[in-house]
Amino acid sequence: MWSLYVVQTRFGHWYTGISTDVTRRFSEHQAGTGAKNLRGKGPLTLIFQQQIGSRSAATKLEIKVKRLTKAQKREYVNSAQHAIKTQLNQADE
Repeated sequence: MWSLYVVQTRFGHWYTGISTDVTRRFSEHQAGTGAKNLRGKGPLTLIFQQQIGSRSAATKLEIKVKRLTKAQKREYVNSAQHAIKTQLNQADE
């Protein structure tokens, strides 16, 4: 299962990526062995992750999210988190 994730740098910049194991990939980023874009910009914070499914679907979504402005990315992350909370609340009922 592929997931989309968003990492925030100490400078407040957001990095978007995909992985089959977000925990492992985030550890690689923190160790400086992940994306060159994040090296030396820690501490890093994993602020969002979302299971997508296939690699193809995850890649397509990653491209779309990377093209968004930071404000649009925040809106996407907030709306996705809200949808997850709503689903959890409905499951509890």
